Amino acid sequence: MDGVTVAGVRGHARIVARADGRGGTALPVLDGEGPLAPRRTRSAGAEARVMVVGAMSGPLGGDRFTLDARVEEGARLHVGSAAATLALPGQAKGEARYDVRLEVAAGAELHWLPEQLISAGGSDLRVTTRADLAAGARFVLREEQVLGRAGETPGRLTSRLTVRVAGRTVLDQELACGPGAPGGWDGPAVLSGCRALGQLVVVRPEFTEEPVAARMLGECASLVPLTGPAALVTAVAPDALRLRGLLDEALAELGRGMRAVR
Repeated sequence: MDGVTVAGVRGHARIVARADGRGGTALPVLDGEGPLAPRRTRSAGAEARVMVVGAMSGPLGGDRFTLDARVEEGARLHVGSAAATLALPGQAKGEARYDVRLEVAAGAELHWLPEQLISAGGSDLRVTTRADLAAGARFVLREEQVLGRAGETPGRLTSRLTVRVAGRTVLDQELACGPGAPGGWDGPAVLSGCRALGQLVVVRPEFTEEPVAARMLGECASLVPLTGPAALVTAVAPDALRLRGLLDEALAELGRGMRAVR
């Protein structure tokens, strides 16, 4: 485990899920250093469940966190977090970084459902999430960001999400919010005064033949098909609670099966 240095704290966690040959999922690699502590929780059928526990506050300015997860053929993995991630200003200069790298093999399934990321006043955090999925993989990713605590001006938050399926990029987008971000981030075309924003990416092989229908989900969320077997839900809300409700409703509706585009 690396300690605090001039450059901040270093933290790295790794998760590998593998079919156990008995209809379940084993976790041959489950380790973390620094502030990232992945812990196995009670399994649900064939699915292994992991909770990522934060061992200290952060990320703070200058910190570098990395989380790698690989789900091998035939395995099923559900990953959550024990609490929200709170980006804070720190003594070290420079932005903090939180990099997430996900790999899902053919015939495997990953649900990546962490709690919210809160951008506290004075913080500067860059988050990158990259998911590489093989053909035939199943995937659900939820990303939620809250700009500032109650009554607080948010820090600077830059978030990039890239999803590739069978070597083809189906989603690659970046959003910057807070002081120093390009103008318009809080305007009517983006957040329009909302403090919470989120997205849900769902990848299922059957979406290749029967893509979901693009439509609004109420006034503050939209559903669009992506190239290939994927769909994207984007939502904004006044607060984290209402944002979670919007994304939960969207995921439940996708689970029931959307009308296909004919």
